[in-house]
Amino acid sequence: MAIHQRKEREQAERRKLIINTARELANSEGWGAVTTRRLADLIEYSQPVLYKHFKGKEDIVRTVALEGFDELATGLREARGRADSPEAGLWALGRAYTHFAAKNPTVYEAMFTMSVDLVFGQPDSPDSLVEAFDELRRAVEVVAAGRDVDTLSELVWCALHGMVTLNRSGRLRPSHEDERLSVFVEQFIVLPTDQDAD
Repeated sequence: MAIHQRKEREQAERRKLIINTARELANSEGWGAVTTRRLADLIEYSQPVLYKHFKGKEDIVRTVALEGFDELATGLREARGRADSPEAGLWALGRAYTHFAAKNPTVYEAMFTMSVDLVFGQPDSPDSLVEAFDELRRAVEVVAAGRDVDTLSELVWCALHGMVTLNRSGRLRPSHEDERLSVFVEQFIVLPTDQDAD
């Protein structure tokens, strides 16, 4: 292996170590505990080494958020792929979204509530954001029934994010998650009217 390739591999491994350590620290102590000094101590590198890979904490949080969107997109895609109808696809997507947030609370926080310079819904939005939204959009598109797919997708996203936020703060009954998801799907499915059937 050429020296140049080895150095690139070592840099990628070091970068991954920093991100994994940041995620572990955030999971155990919250994002407030994640500082470049603390990370440098934990991974036994100097702070200047960290700054060769990331501009600072905000850059680390941004990278965690982008990883989170990649992971969310994969989860939504897999959930949709297992569904046998459009309605089941939307339900499975809702379940995958809420479970991702519950299983990865600090990553979800980096994605949606922390101050990071991620631009949503624009031509220059990062690919991982676009892909996550597209997975949601694909589940909505098949039940849109002539409604604007992007707007309806945004509303589905708002509803799911609201459920996640209220769940996290203990405002919703934990035993009713499946029932909430079923009612949620019903609200976005347009059933044919008698006139449509004629």
